[in-house]
Amino acid sequence: MSRFDYDLFVIGAGSGGVRASRIAAGHGARVAICEESRVGGTCVIRGCVPKKLLVFASQFSESFTDCEGYGWTPPAAEFSWPALIAAKDAEIDRLNRVYHALLDNAGVTLHRGRGRLIDAHTVQVGEQRFTADKILIAVGGRPWVPNIPGRDLAITSDEAFHLDELPGRVLIAGAGYIAVEFAGIFNGLGSDVTLAYRRDRILRGFDGDIRSVVESGMRGRGIQIDYQCAPARLEKTDNGIRVTFSDDRVATFDTVMMATGRAPYTDDLGLEAAGVTTGAGRRIEVDRYSRTSVDNIFAVGDVTDRIALTPVALMEGHAFADTEFGGQDRPVDHADTPAAVFSQPPVGTVGPSEEEAREAGRDVLIYRSEFTPMKYTLSGRREKGMMKLVVDSSNDQVIGCHVVGPDAPEILQGFAVAVRAGLTKADWDRTIGIHPTSAEELVTLRQPVSPTA
Repeated sequence: MSRFDYDLFVIGAGSGGVRASRIAAGHGARVAICEESRVGGTCVIRGCVPKKLLVFASQFSESFTDCEGYGWTPPAAEFSWPALIAAKDAEIDRLNRVYHALLDNAGVTLHRGRGRLIDAHTVQVGEQRFTADKILIAVGGRPWVPNIPGRDLAITSDEAFHLDELPGRVLIAGAGYIAVEFAGIFNGLGSDVTLAYRRDRILRGFDGDIRSVVESGMRGRGIQIDYQCAPARLEKTDNGIRVTFSDDRVATFDTVMMATGRAPYTDDLGLEAAGVTTGAGRRIEVDRYSRTSVDNIFAVGDVTDRIALTPVALMEGHAFADTEFGGQDRPVDHADTPAAVFSQPPVGTVGPSEEEAREAGRDVLIYRSEFTPMKYTLSGRREKGMMKLVVDSSNDQVIGCHVVGPDAPEILQGFAVAVRAGLTKADWDRTIGIHPTSAEELVTLRQPVSPTA
């Protein structure tokens, strides 16, 4: 008879926590999980899923415009923000029920409330305390807002999904994937959008060509992008929110959204009491097996600030459960993790950027093509797509693949397998393209461009 209430207690019922608990239970473990919000986590409730639904909604305005080049004369379209939000909420409710069913069917016990470590084997949820042989922390992250006067007047991506009405004038502070995605959403739905960023170009950390092509596409859609400035003060007025920027400019908006980053949700988690070590930004430090500084306490997902992507959290949670309860040896492998940005135009990327490869001292050849996607030839839309390969010249291996344009994330998923498998440029060249598609460019690129091209 075990001296613990459970073999595993999971704090946080998001993607990583739910996956880990289900797999562990499938291996025969007695598992419990706690959640202070809705089951499903950031991705399902207030992140990837509702965001992409809003992206879909925002793209219809562009389709209505472009269809005229193909002979259609659509009637005047009307958009209802309340109708969209109601439909989105209904889908999120459905997914929340699905996640509850997944836990129930796996035999995982759900406790409602914020979990807090009392010691290395004890978790308190509300007024109850539970003991477990192993504990997994999967509480994710939360939006970070700079400490400026009037910060409470701003919203984050969490609140953007629940606005009562579509704002007419929107300021988005930041330039990462959340900022550029919401800029496209609000712009496509009819808002006047300004994006302000304290540095010199959007999507820091992505390949330079991706950054340039996406910026051009955003500006072409009417989004104003202001660099070298950030909101310094917010004030409520009768006409909206008065924003004083760091360069002393002043402007008024209906909504100010802070997309200035996310931070691990480790406050008041009891980490010190249990002896769990944290690093920069209060992230939980873990090894290749997601083990913390305490042997029986583990952490996965955004709270570790490794790669903050839902599929990564799923992989980490699954690997943890297989290792600790399934008798397998599954260290976490983050190599060649593909990613997408559902900006407009969208991005798909895997492997190092050209800049990262060169900074690492690798001798690389760059293959690149910029072109007008076929979809835009009759509509008259002046926008470029971009395909780019980064090839290690020492062994001909394709180490990076970067795509911007229609369906880029869908295209990239398959090519990520090729990059992960270590296929060479010659392997790609031997593959017959599918014509006419944008994706065929990736297997028909023949001449490398010069490093300065």
